[in-house]
Amino acid sequence: MAQLGPAAAAALPRRRIRPAAARPRPRVRPALAAILAAVLLGVSLGAGAIPGTARADGDPASDVLLGQDVFLPYSPVSPAVQQRLYAAAAAARRAGYPIKIALIGAATDLGVVPSLFGKPAGYAQFLSAELAGVVSGPVLVVMPAGFGLAVQGKPRSITSLAGLPIAAGPDGLGTAAVGATERLAAAAGHLLPAGAAGAGSGAGSDTIRPAVTAIAILALLAGAAMAGAVVARGRGAGRGRGAGRRV
Repeated sequence: MAQLGPAAAAALPRRRIRPAAARPRPRVRPALAAILAAVLLGVSLGAGAIPGTARADGDPASDVLLGQDVFLPYSPVSPAVQQRLYAAAAAARRAGYPIKIALIGAATDLGVVPSLFGKPAGYAQFLSAELAGVVSGPVLVVMPAGFGLAVQGKPRSITSLAGLPIAAGPDGLGTAAVGATERLAAAAGHLLPAGAAGAGSGAGSDTIRPAVTAIAILALLAGAAMAGAVVARGRGAGRGRGAGRRV
């Protein structure tokens, strides 16, 4: 095969390979970032909308009551009683008596302090001390053994609750908590409107369903956007490889 001279070789077109480092990389679009941020926000808000059932933590009630007014035990409380309890807590807050309520039905509701079961006054002091710095109002504890009330670790009188019965079971705790909230608010000079506990406000099932639905929709949108980004990334990489092979 004849060899080309220097002049002829210089006249031939040269292959230009685009450096890999110079290939454009697909970027995550601002819309995708906004959707992901919305999902994270929705999850956090949705978590706050779920009723305060016990969580696997050192003191479950202290975690729940940082974000809402009622802590429910592991044993389920009926939706009707939950509705009344949340309504009573909301009415007390509107009346100027923001109260945190913890229903403790068993030692398992107390996390790492099961020894305080059966000691509502002692646990009320412990719980309110845990919440101090964030919660400045009263903390009410309702156990089968009775009531406990404290503010920032200091016990408060429950003489206004004398004679208030606590029936058996989770619903008995919830019903007693409704009556206790009404009595304590009245004793503090914040009389609740008649029928406030039946107003139906609070984080019941009607509040949970829209929150969960919104979270699900946001998650689907985020998944679709992420899938689109992956496809765009693959196409961009393919175009880059094709450009590198062109002469």
